[in-house]
Amino acid sequence: MTTGFAGRGSELALLRKRLAMIAESGTGTALVIRGRRQVGKSRLAQEFCDRAGVPYLFSTATKGASPVEAIAAFLAELRDSALPRDPDLVPAEPTASWPDAFRVLASVLPDSPTVVVLDELPWLAEQDETFDGALQTAWDRLLSKRPVLLLLLGSDLHMMERLTAYDRPFFGRADNLLLGPLNPAEVGGALSLSAMDAIDAYLLSGGLPGILRAWPDGVPALQFAERECADPASPLFGVPEAALLAEFPAPDITRRVIEAVGGGNRTHANIAAEAGSRTGAVPSGTLTPILHRLVDDKHVLAIDEPLSVRSTKPALYRIADTSLRFYLAMGRSAHELSRRGRAAAAADLINRRWASWRGRAVEPTIQEALSLAAADLPWPEATAVGGWWNRAFDPEIDLVGADRAPVARKLWYAGSVKWLDRPFGAPDLAMLQRNAPQVPGFDPEQAALIGVSRSGFTDSATTNLALCWLPGDIISAFASPAAG
Repeated sequence: MTTGFAGRGSELALLRKRLAMIAESGTGTALVIRGRRQVGKSRLAQEFCDRAGVPYLFSTATKGASPVEAIAAFLAELRDSALPRDPDLVPAEPTASWPDAFRVLASVLPDSPTVVVLDELPWLAEQDETFDGALQTAWDRLLSKRPVLLLLLGSDLHMMERLTAYDRPFFGRADNLLLGPLNPAEVGGALSLSAMDAIDAYLLSGGLPGILRAWPDGVPALQFAERECADPASPLFGVPEAALLAEFPAPDITRRVIEAVGGGNRTHANIAAEAGSRTGAVPSGTLTPILHRLVDDKHVLAIDEPLSVRSTKPALYRIADTSLRFYLAMGRSAHELSRRGRAAAAADLINRRWASWRGRAVEPTIQEALSLAAADLPWPEATAVGGWWNRAFDPEIDLVGADRAPVARKLWYAGSVKWLDRPFGAPDLAMLQRNAPQVPGFDPEQAALIGVSRSGFTDSATTNLALCWLPGDIISAFASPAAG
């Protein structure tokens, strides 16, 4: 069980670098850390503060609190922290506004380096429309001139992006760090799992620390899921459910779109039909803006386009976070059974759907791993890795390596993923050899064929493939410095 702090070596190094720059220059630096809920932003900031060895303030906003309550809580946390050079300088009575509160903060800062963390920043901004401007003014006139590292944390990705947008007060004043989940290598290290089991654990957990903290060392993913079915309060179900409800509390059309994609409907037409009502499918003029918002602003959905030298359709949508993808595909149904005391039925449901779901869910992870490892492969220019399909989805090619996406200049390889409990064999090779030339731009005389398998390769497949990747190769790609 990950009782300690797992992964995040590159992020901690980045923060240490900024603190060292502050100590050397004597001036401040601001960093915006954004990421989805349960990804570990607060834990990263707290771990850094604990290791930094300098005074710090860690202030967390409360959703729904009034500006007066928020300012009072901020000053109380400031007074109780080790940051003020004299705690008596912090007024016992709350100040009237954020500009006054920031002036108090500036007045008690020591001359040595410090860290100030403002967590759940969007909640402060939604409580008081003047907060962003007050923060900018305080930073420009007071805080940036002091040796302070200001960390601004938030889970609403769109609002955090807007904080430093060109038309916002804090534009140009802070660097941005998008904190993603733990990668498969970090998950495997945290749970003491083999490469094969680490990838399964990553798919099930989404790499979210909130789920991994409940995961015992050495327990494979399916065994963990079965065990959690006996616990209706398990984070395996609770974390993705809470994330969904926090951002999309109303059972409106947006939620229906997310649930349609999570249920396996990936094309625009199928999503429109599934998310529609008795009056018919969702009109394109309504659905298209919702999909754009979920992809570009909320980052709940990801969009996959066929990769070749020719622009082709259709684009496919998927749930970006594998934990939420699992929850919508089968976890929610299992959770409902668990709540009714039917743990065995819940476990049986997951067992029946697991292999099929895993086989599709692993493909984006493998594509990312091949992209990360491009410099170490025979095709270092193949940094864009995706898949290809036509309108009939016959054939579908799992892996295409190219120089750019979605319309490439050159294809370097095409490949197949067989994430099964049997080796990649002669029939799989024959199908790949037959289908790969249908990808626009694939030249059998110049482009290679590759395979990725969960359970190894037969001799005939190994002989005829230019690359045979196993789970260990995927984990190595994520464990390399480039993955950081």
